[in-house]
Amino acid sequence: MQQERTVQKILAIENEQRRRQAGNPLARYNAGRVKHKKQLAFHRCKKRNRWVFGGNRSGKTECGAVECVYWARGVHPYRKNRPEVFGWVVSLSQQVQRDVAQKKILHYLAPEWIEDVVMLSGKKGSPSGVIDQIRVRNVFGGISVIGFKSCDQGREKFQGASLDFVWFDEEPPKEVYDECRMRIMDRSGELFGTMTPLKGLTFVYDEIYMNRRGDPEVWYEFMEWADNPYLNKKEIARLSESFGEQELSSRRYGRFCVGEGLVYPEFDERLHVIPPFPVPPEWQDMVSIDPGLNNPLSAHWYCVDYDGNVYVVAEHYEAQRDIDYHAQKIRAISAAIGWHTDPKGRVYALIDSAANQRTLAGVKSVSELFYERGICVNANVKKDLFAGIAQVKSYLRGKNGVPRLYIFEGCVHLIRELKGYFWGNGDTPKKQNDHALDELRYYLMTKPSNAAPPSEPTAIQKDKARLLRKLRGGSARLMR
Repeated sequence: MQQERTVQKILAIENEQRRRQAGNPLARYNAGRVKHKKQLAFHRCKKRNRWVFGGNRSGKTECGAVECVYWARGVHPYRKNRPEVFGWVVSLSQQVQRDVAQKKILHYLAPEWIEDVVMLSGKKGSPSGVIDQIRVRNVFGGISVIGFKSCDQGREKFQGASLDFVWFDEEPPKEVYDECRMRIMDRSGELFGTMTPLKGLTFVYDEIYMNRRGDPEVWYEFMEWADNPYLNKKEIARLSESFGEQELSSRRYGRFCVGEGLVYPEFDERLHVIPPFPVPPEWQDMVSIDPGLNNPLSAHWYCVDYDGNVYVVAEHYEAQRDIDYHAQKIRAISAAIGWHTDPKGRVYALIDSAANQRTLAGVKSVSELFYERGICVNANVKKDLFAGIAQVKSYLRGKNGVPRLYIFEGCVHLIRELKGYFWGNGDTPKKQNDHALDELRYYLMTKPSNAAPPSEPTAIQKDKARLLRKLRGGSARLMR
């Protein structure tokens, strides 16, 4: 009887849990057997400026709305929660706010969690009403506020407040973005955005995707239809056929919509960029240099494992410096990472063949100047542009979806150039921001390889070899 009563209590508890969950969409979010992994990656990320570049119906807006509710309720599973927070939801217009952002927020807010709703226009609960603020009961006993703003109100409406978070539902104008950055300063708050990039190479492309300022708090993720496990695969295939290539790139994959094509669309920062790890000295191969004095000089250190995979492990990239400075930096970086040298302490490197040329103003070539400073450069490199691009693409693609080129996180200039290298008129890439890409081509065109060293033979293998030598020796004596 006691066991039966225990089973009944357990069943009653489970029924109550199901009942509560049925009326709590937040509890059902990514809680089933099938999960949206990129939504979870967004919530887990601890960076303070997070963005999801997603296609339509990829699930990007869903994770932005849930993030706001997590904060307001004080139930964020991956952050230290606070008893009261104040945040803004920023939409492009009041109509978009009403139809998208506030509708999503209300979906995840159970009615008993809402203390009050302050309307900007219309009546509470009306589908045509526009909300100004929602006051949310926080689990720690305080009251949090989710405010709603629209970009069509103008920059002045975004001044004055101190905020814990701002969610941009689609891409805002830069002046609104800049103003919201000021709003989170007092409270060390966070920005996060979810958008389909349809406007081309805007400030979001520069500041977030390219991260030209090198802000360590910037993070982004691409989210496409296939990432959303709740979409019908047949519907995905049907819609994919209805769009042109450029529109499909944005609407399905969340890629930035531009007139020119990327030279290296195969490059995926999430796949090819890896955290540094201790590289075996046996993998060290060569430094590759694209020289520059007024323009940047780019140098990278390349390693190759025994399977032929290439690792870019260090970077030197600076402009408006002389040969003395660059040579000193190359030696210093080599010493810091334990790079191999010859018995005289010299570093070996590939360099653009133009470095062998002497100008009218110079008695010595760039190659000779480097050699005198302990950098033994080899200018015998293959510079064919199209063959080199094809070689880089081959290493990025790899075999069976596994790339053969990996770049350490610290090589930020090479990463940025790969992300922003576009075709120009005709079949030639735009000649800009390509210094690192040039020396990457020089290196990969050398077809780097690295055979594993022979292993020490076992005792049995040594005995077999001894017997074989003995047999061969006996055979030779018989021949005589």
